[in-house]
Order: sequence, then structure tokens, then C-alpha cells
Amino acid sequence: MTTLDTEWTAHARRLADALRDNGDLRSRQWHSAVSEVPRHLLVPLAYEQDRTGEWVEIDTAADLARAYSPETLVTALARTGDHEEPISSSTKPDLMVRMLEILDVRDGQKVLEIGTGTGYNAALLAHRLGDDRVFSVDVGEDLVDVARERLAAAGYRPLLVAADGAAGLAEHAPFDRIIATCSVPRVPWTWAEQLAPDGAILVDVKLAVSAGNLVHLHRVGDKLEGHFTSRWAAFMAMRPGTPTIPSAQPANRATGSRTRPTDAPAAPWNDAPVAWFLAQLKLPGGLSFGYELDPETMQPAAVTLSAPDGSWARAALTGSTVTEGGTPLWSSIEWAHDLWTSAGRPGWDRLGLTVEPTGEHTIWIDHPASEHHWRLS
Repeated sequence: MTTLDTEWTAHARRLADALRDNGDLRSRQWHSAVSEVPRHLLVPLAYEQDRTGEWVEIDTAADLARAYSPETLVTALARTGDHEEPISSSTKPDLMVRMLEILDVRDGQKVLEIGTGTGYNAALLAHRLGDDRVFSVDVGEDLVDVARERLAAAGYRPLLVAADGAAGLAEHAPFDRIIATCSVPRVPWTWAEQLAPDGAILVDVKLAVSAGNLVHLHRVGDKLEGHFTSRWAAFMAMRPGTPTIPSAQPANRATGSRTRPTDAPAAPWNDAPVAWFLAQLKLPGGLSFGYELDPETMQPAAVTLSAPDGSWARAALTGSTVTEGGTPLWSSIEWAHDLWTSAGRPGWDRLGLTVEPTGEHTIWIDHPASEHHWRLS
């Protein structure tokens, strides 16, 4: 056994112990998987931003502390205009094992993973269930080929396929569990069609940026139904996955503005994330949002919303006022905040989702027959 062999196993065991001690990892089987899967072979390179915002490459195979850290590791970039953006990553191990624990995988079950990425999650599943029970798809053929090679080098051979994750993998269905390590605005009904009668799906439903969470769906008759998870999580959007929506341009605030008081939090995506999620039921697609800095202190002074049709809103972080132009955007924030407040300010785990065979999605609070329920348009 080489020094590197000894070192990586010690790092992997420390990671597994830390996840167990933090309460993220509960079962002996997943502790064993995290301890024994060589993450450094599956994520040998990563990228991080330096102080200038430029992405620099990290040799994680030679930096075992980084390879077995509890942090997300960005593993692939793509150029958009004049800058690069992450398109693939190895998710935070604490989130990965929480999802695997929620999925409640049992011996002998078949699992379909949507979003192969580096292959690390597929390796954990294969360690737990065996290669022949694990199937994984990703849209990038080159990415899948690399993951397959690295998995084989680590001793795992689950079936990997380069395909659109929204289509699932019908030729190997039915699956007892489907886990998506990417976000979707709607749950594809094709996944339900490929699910065993007592199966379950765990997926990150995001109606917009930062607006959504993991939802654990089960078959209930001819529908999918279940609650969102209590702790918030976020994944990159499935590729190609979502229809193209026009992006909002910087708002022209020179004319047509009006200022009024507001009781809604200025930054709901941070201060009231469930309300921000509900607000997407009324807000237009393609909305841009962010912070406006004070020119003297360079600290956030207001938040801004901009819609593709030119409508905009500016909410001061102090003073409880909002200034708008065009179609009122902030009224959707206020509607959602009032609704959330009247329902007792529910956390994520009180929210649920029903998906019909027609593709219709319904959001509800507490139970499907609740008075608080809304269909997604």
C-alpha cells in the first residue's frame, strides 16, 4: 500500500466521521460508502475563483484535504460571453448523503440518477447496491465518458448513458428510486412512467433562481405527491432542460416611477425564501434581481427587480419603501409574503407538490386538500 493510498483512506474516513457527527449521515451503509469511495480519483481537478474573479485550476488529486473537504467542488466551466460559468460540480458531501438518506434506498433496489457529473454519487450508490443496480444519465457525452473511465479506475462500473435527463432511461425501467442532482422547473412525467409502483423521486424543483427546494415525491394512485425537505438545497439547472426565457435588461428608471410603503422584506430570497418561492406563481419569467450599492459606502442599499418587458422595482433595505415602473412587480412579493404570513410562516417541510399525468403541477401547504393550493401555469 502506497503513502497516497494510506492518506486518502484516512481523509475519506475523517469525512465520513464528520458527516456522521454533524447528523447528515445516519446509516452504517452510507458511512462505509463515504469511507471507501476514492473521491480524489473521481474529482482529480477542480476550479475556484481567485480574488479577481478569475477561475483557476486546482489539482485535488494531490491535495487530499481539498478532495475530501465538505465543500462543493466546481469541475467544469463554459464560456458565456466574456466570462466563464460553472456547468458541473461535485456537490457538497453533506448534501449528497442527506439526499441519499432521504431516498431510503434498500438492498436490491434499482436507482436512476439524473446528472452523472463526476460520478462520485454514482460510486456511492454502486458501493451500496452493486454496479448492476445503478444507472446514471447526463447530457454531456464527453463528461459521461470521463466519469465512466474514472469510475472504472476506482473499481465501479454502473451503467452510464449520455442522454437528456428529462427522458430518463426507459429501456432499463422500472426504477425503485430516481434521484436528480440538477434542478428542474417542472418534474418530467416520463420519470413517473419509469418509476416502480412503490417508488420515490427526489428532485430539486426551482421555479426561478433561488426559488425552490428538494421535493420527495411518491406514487399516490396515478399521481406523484410529496413534501419539500426541511433544509434548503440548490443545484445547477438541468441541461438543456429548460426553455429559453428572455433575460431582463437593465431597467430605465427615468420615467414613470412611483414610490409607496411596503411591509414585505426587501430581499425575500434571503429573508423569506418560502415566500420568494410562492411569489414565482405570479412574477413573470426571466426576472432579474440583485442588489444596488450605495455609491459612497459601496454597501447594499436596495434590491432591484427587472422584467423582460421593462418593468422594474427598487426596494430600499431601510425605510420600507418600494419604487416601481411599468407593471407592478412588487405586488407579487407582497401577495406571497401576506399569504406566507397568514399560513403561519411555514417552513419548507410544510409545502408539498402534486404532479398529475397531464403534467399539471400543484403547490400546497400542509396537505393536498388544503385551502392553500395553487396550480403552476
